[in-house]
Amino acid sequence: MSALGTEARRFARGQTQGVLSTLSLRIEGHPFGSVAPFVLDHTGRPVILISDLAEHTRNLKADPRCSLIVQPYSPDMQVAGRVTLVGRAERLPDKDTPGPRYLRYHPQAESYFAMHDFAFWRIEPLRIRYIGGFGRIHWIEPEAYLLAEGALAAQEGDILAHMNEDHRHNLRDYCRHVHGVQTETVEMVGIDPDGFDVRTNGRILRFDFPAPIADAQAARVALVELARRCRA
Repeated sequence: MSALGTEARRFARGQTQGVLSTLSLRIEGHPFGSVAPFVLDHTGRPVILISDLAEHTRNLKADPRCSLIVQPYSPDMQVAGRVTLVGRAERLPDKDTPGPRYLRYHPQAESYFAMHDFAFWRIEPLRIRYIGGFGRIHWIEPEAYLLAEGALAAQEGDILAHMNEDHRHNLRDYCRHVHGVQTETVEMVGIDPDGFDVRTNGRILRFDFPAPIADAQAARVALVELARRCRA
C-alpha cells in the first residue's frame, strides 16, 4: 500500500455513483457505458447490483473486462479529481452477504434486491488511474490500492448498531465539527478501515480516519478520539 494508493482509495470511498464501461456484445468490440451505483467493500473493491437482463450484465458474462469511473459532480468536470478502476468483474455467489451494506448506502434499491434476476458483481482491480487534480495523474497498481481482508467487515453491523443506539449525540457532534452541519437526524450507515459514513438531511457525509484501522477495538479508539476533539 502506498500514499497514492491510499489517497485514491479514500477518494473512491467518498462516492457511491459511477459509470461502468463494458465491452459490447451487441456491437462487437465497442465500449458500452452505463450508470452504476456502487459501494466499495472493506478492501476497496467496487460492488454493484445489476440485473441479468441488463445490457452491461450480458456484456460481463461474455467478457468480464470492464472499468468503473468514479467522479463527483463539478461545474468543471475536467479539473475535478477522479478514479478509474480497470479490472475484471465477477458475479458473487450470494446476495445476503453484501446485501445489508449495499442497501444501507442505496436504500432505494431494495425492490431491485428482492427480484430474483438481480445479483451482486464485484470488480477486481488490475490497475487504477487516479487524477487528483491538475498535473496529478497517476497509474496505481492494485497492491498499492487494496487493503487486506480484516476482522472489521464482520464486526461492522455490531458497531453500527452500537453507535446508532447509544451514541447519536456523538454522530451529531461529528457532523457539526467536521462538516459544519447542524442536524438532529443522523444514522451511521457504514464503517470501513479508512473511515465511516453518516446519513443526515438526505445525504451521506464521509469521515476519514487519520490512519487505516483493522478491527472494532481500533474503531472504538478512533471514534472516541474524534468525540474528544469535537468536545474540545
